[in-house]
Parts: sequence; structure tokens; C-alpha cells
Amino acid sequence: MIIGLTGSIATGKSQSSKIFKKLGCYIIDADKLSRTLTTKDSKCLKEIVETFGTDILNYNGTLNRKKLGQIVFNDKQAKMDLERIIHPHIINKTNEIIAKKYNKTNIIVDAPLLFEVGLDRVCDKVIVIYARYHIQITRFMKRDNLSKEEAIKRIALQMPIEDKMKLADITIDNSGTLLELKKNIKFIYRILITS
Repeated sequence: MIIGLTGSIATGKSQSSKIFKKLGCYIIDADKLSRTLTTKDSKCLKEIVETFGTDILNYNGTLNRKKLGQIVFNDKQAKMDLERIIHPHIINKTNEIIAKKYNKTNIIVDAPLLFEVGLDRVCDKVIVIYARYHIQITRFMKRDNLSKEEAIKRIALQMPIEDKMKLADITIDNSGTLLELKKNIKFIYRILITS
């Protein structure tokens, strides 16, 4: 079974992914794939440099993620340009991994932009992890050392969580404790693999 796992920034998607891993699932982490695909001298990084220039590189030729992040979080067109470059690479790699692992194990496709890039189409079920807005903002500020304004601005750049929830097969409220999240995921996973 292929399960899509998504949410918004600081709603607990990564934590949920770790729980699924402990339950025996194989995790395809889109954020990690993105890092792997943008290593020094990679095809994807070369395409990014062609669009954004060499200023986004560190002195050793690796990607300066902070610098690129400052550009894309402050410019909607730049964000779209970056996504246009990187998403096809992530989709291809995800499909490659699924082809190798399918029928061997249950797969979690952990992707913040699951719906936006169409990865939901390869999934049997999609789970959205969400948290109440004020909790999400507090977690995000603490996690990334941001001001409230910065946190709100970055959350607003994403697809609204309400829209993701409408498209999901299952939603999990992660406004509570880690223990509650673990219980909810174990319960839902049992239902999914026995249905």
C-alpha cells in the first residue's frame, strides 16, 4: 500500500513519518530527496544556478539553502521558478523508488507539496496531519526561531490546510501530545492495512 502523508509547516508531518517508520513502513521523504537531488554538480543544482545565478552557491560550489530560501520566501515568482525546476526531479525519483519497493512493503510518501505536485495520484490513501492555527504558529516560531509575522507569512505561502483536508482520505489532528499522535497513527494504520 502507498500512503501519502502531508500537512502544513509545523503541524507534525515529520514526527508522524517517524511513527510510521517505527511501524515498519518504508519512508520516501520528499524534503530529503530534494537535498539529495541538489548536491554539488547535480543536474538539478545546475538548473537552479541557471535560473538564480551563482550567488546562491557557497564558496565550495554547494547550494546555500538559506540564501535561496530568502529569495523564494520573498518572491512568489521565484518560488514558482524553483518548484518548476525541482518538482519533476522529485516526482521521477519517487516513482523510481516506488517501482523498486512496491509489493515488498507499505510505503509512505512524505511530501509537504503532495497535492500541489500531483504525487497524491500515486497513493492509495492520503493522510493530512494538521494542528490548530495558533498551535502551528507557536511551534513554527519556536522550531525555526521566527517572529510571529515571519511564521504567518511563510504559512500563507502554502496551500491552505483546509484545502488539503478536503482532498485527504484521512485527517489527523496533531494539536495535542506526541502520545496522542502515536495512538491515532497506530489506530489508523491498523485499519488501513487490514481493510
